Amino acid sequence: MVQVDLHLHTTYSDGMLSPAELVRLCAGRGLRVIAITDHDSTEGVPEALQATDDIQDLAVISGIELSADEPGSEVHLLGYFVEHQDPELQRTLRGLREGRDQRAKEIVRKLDGMGVHISWRRVQELSDGGAIGRPHIAKAMVEGGYVQYPRDAFDKYLGRGGLAHVEREKCTTVMAVDMLVRNGALPAMAHPIYSMASTDPSEVVKLKRMLSELKEAGLVGLEVYYAEHSPEQVQLFAAVADEVGLVPCGGSDYHASGNPGEHDPGSAGPPMESVETLRSLKERRVSTS
Repeated sequence: MVQVDLHLHTTYSDGMLSPAELVRLCAGRGLRVIAITDHDSTEGVPEALQATDDIQDLAVISGIELSADEPGSEVHLLGYFVEHQDPELQRTLRGLREGRDQRAKEIVRKLDGMGVHISWRRVQELSDGGAIGRPHIAKAMVEGGYVQYPRDAFDKYLGRGGLAHVEREKCTTVMAVDMLVRNGALPAMAHPIYSMASTDPSEVVKLKRMLSELKEAGLVGLEVYYAEHSPEQVQLFAAVADEVGLVPCGGSDYHASGNPGEHDPGSAGPPMESVETLRSLKERRVSTS
């Protein structure tokens, strides 16, 4: 039985449940440790922590998910045990969220030129004050009857290579790792399968090379137990994590998106041993800072 889910989103980015609602859902599913990992935002962490006051046997790890650029691909990084009140971090995150806003506005303009008429005001309403992302645009497109499910919007319009896709300014992977390390957080690479062209041996070699370089910058974990990874991919990435010397992490990447077949909280996650290792690493960094 999975007791740990270290990849969850709330309304403070592109999830559809508030932090408190998500905490209650995870508690009801028997989870013991979860991480709130909103995109470019830690604003949901205090509410999630407060929501555990009346819930026994559930711990919340303050986290975040950042997007970074690699040649030919995009890499997502998860940060665990984020010092969410750090002023330097919050200044950087505000800048990243402003970049998200500008990209979203440009996407809405491109869609309008294609006959897909959704309002920017509605996208803002759907974000409910959180970091605006493409899923909010996809939700507006569902409401407008342009697509059936949010994932359909990504397939045709919003995903990389889609008709209305717009890149946004992102930092390099090493810069993102360094930012998390300076904050005191523990960086882990998210869903490696999305950053690879395939799982051919040559691609695996490139992944190991990148992970080794990022480990020198401060990377500590790799998302092995990811809901979209096949059993064979879990086995592959577990071996990679072991070889490079990274903590095997993982989670469901739950958004409550409304897509059919979405993986629920606790559908994937690492063993409790990984959490204990991460906690030990965090304590070691605190004691030496």
